[in-house]
Amino acid sequence: MADEAPKVQAIERDGKQYRAITEGKATILVPHEAKVGEDTSGEQEVFYNPIQQYNRDLSTLVVKVYGEMLLEKRIETFKSKNTKQGKKRKRDEIEQDANGASTQPVEETVAEAVAEPEKEKTENGHVYKPAFKVLDALSASGLRALRYALEIPFVTSVTANDLSPSAAESIKVNASHNGVADKFTVTNDDALALMYRSIAADLSRRDKRGNPSKSHKFDVIDLDPYGTAAPFFDAAIQSVRDDGGLLVITCTDSAVWAGHSYCEKTFSLYGGVPVKGMHSHEVALRLILNAIATSGARYGLAIEPMLSLSIDFYTKVFVRVTRSPSEVKFLGAKTMIVYSCDQGCGSWETQPILKSRPFPNKKGNGSFYKHTMAQGPSADRFCQYCGSKMHISGPMYGGKIHNQDFIQRILDEIPKTSTDVYGTLPRVEGMLRTALDEYIPGPELPTGVDPKDAEAAVVDHTPFFFIPGKVASILSCATPTDDMFRGALLHLGYQVGRSHCRPGSIKTDAPWSTIWFILTEWIKQKSPIKTSKFKKTMPGWKILYDAGIVGHEDTTVPEGTAEAENNEAKMEDVEEQQQLKEEASPEIVVEKDESGDGTKESLTEEELRKTLVFDDNLVRLGRQRGTRYMRYQVNPHKYWGPMTRAKG
Repeated sequence: MADEAPKVQAIERDGKQYRAITEGKATILVPHEAKVGEDTSGEQEVFYNPIQQYNRDLSTLVVKVYGEMLLEKRIETFKSKNTKQGKKRKRDEIEQDANGASTQPVEETVAEAVAEPEKEKTENGHVYKPAFKVLDALSASGLRALRYALEIPFVTSVTANDLSPSAAESIKVNASHNGVADKFTVTNDDALALMYRSIAADLSRRDKRGNPSKSHKFDVIDLDPYGTAAPFFDAAIQSVRDDGGLLVITCTDSAVWAGHSYCEKTFSLYGGVPVKGMHSHEVALRLILNAIATSGARYGLAIEPMLSLSIDFYTKVFVRVTRSPSEVKFLGAKTMIVYSCDQGCGSWETQPILKSRPFPNKKGNGSFYKHTMAQGPSADRFCQYCGSKMHISGPMYGGKIHNQDFIQRILDEIPKTSTDVYGTLPRVEGMLRTALDEYIPGPELPTGVDPKDAEAAVVDHTPFFFIPGKVASILSCATPTDDMFRGALLHLGYQVGRSHCRPGSIKTDAPWSTIWFILTEWIKQKSPIKTSKFKKTMPGWKILYDAGIVGHEDTTVPEGTAEAENNEAKMEDVEEQQQLKEEASPEIVVEKDESGDGTKESLTEEELRKTLVFDDNLVRLGRQRGTRYMRYQVNPHKYWGPMTRAKG
């Protein structure tokens, strides 16, 4: 199912002919001679790409749900603060016996505040009018900004900015046509200059305690350039509100962050090196998040990724920003480098930059987090599985890339949402549910420490996914079905999920040694291979050799030769690395009810491996039941993509 096409009709305004394109509740007027997606080779005076409707639907829905959460919190904080002040004033009035006057607070619900943003709220004599300001910094036609103004009822101010004078004029025409002039501002400016001026204006206005004002900052800043958004990170993270403001960032330079051909460009833009492999798009999300996080850290600003998606030819992240110098201290432990066997079997190992661990305090009544150097390296120069060279990628963000509760709240909002407004709603729901499936619980949070610190220290123990077909190709065997592979992982006591980045992907907390065991056992039981085709220089040879499938008919190498000494040195390195991993990782123990009477027997993975049988029971164990959703996009038409940049 492809994204639905927008409604297009001809219209005349001020003596000029336009194409009126309706998307959601907004309508933009495109000069009649401009191309509207049919010809991707021509230049456009006004940029409009119908393929990006999904992008705008998703942005509008996420900002709407996040804004409701943000206003709920702010209204509750306001009420709590003024209730305390009211009690203090009441005590003062009793002591002074001042005329017996009293102030009656106006009771209201959060839902009413969100539904009627323009209504003045009075509490204990204070007037409170909740504001919600949005900046669309690179607005082009202004369509996204118009949808924010028209479809989010509590938005009080939308600023649509573009560097192109013709784009700014077009936005003004569209704003007038949509009747949103009362809360819509159009600026023709450099986005960096606009954001830095808002920062300077607030720094020059401080309260009695010396804290800068927030009056010029935005609740939401949307960055969606034609290419990378990296040059705008520093300005955006400072000009969004630091008490829960939201950054909506889109990067369309997939050639840079999704491959290895321009690794020097990736490093210069995002401060890290990409990965060459099946999981490159998830690595891209982590590179971008790390660039945002380090931009904010120098100002004491911490980020929380609410939703991070790789979509078609671009990435889109929704990031919450808060001022928290204490949380920033955990960023080093949530930053990692990756050792990748990208030219061999495709496996990887992660390495944190720092470690954040709880230590008992001197009083002995609790613990505090101490940030220390991490021991490294976590991998040898050669892959322990196939013997190929390992390459370094990163640094990149190693924390969670989604907030599961937030995703669920968006999904709860979808049944109340009209498909007439959100034309790509089935795909929005499918991708969100897939992102929800990515979550694999990690170790329990430590006790005896500040809960906020414990949350800040959480890292993602399953940062990447793998594709069964890709790993099976290394061993030149038939690929087990997804259900069969998931069932095998579950049978061995591991958790499984999927990734929104690629169809057929599997996320798991199982180590690579277990993944290779499953495949080699699959070969032994169900899918014999032609062993004579494998040479010692091939990545799959060592994996099959260790499993006893190839190479054991003639394994002798003359002693004293350079080859024998080299092989011995390699094997010692591999054995040493494996021993260190086993010492650092607890043994997986699974409780199985073998008797059927409710009593459970603890089995280790080694014991469970002996009971692994590739049959229908394993398929049923791994089968993911439930409602079918449109989880992955199909190409809507031939030659679709980002289209050519607008002329101007």
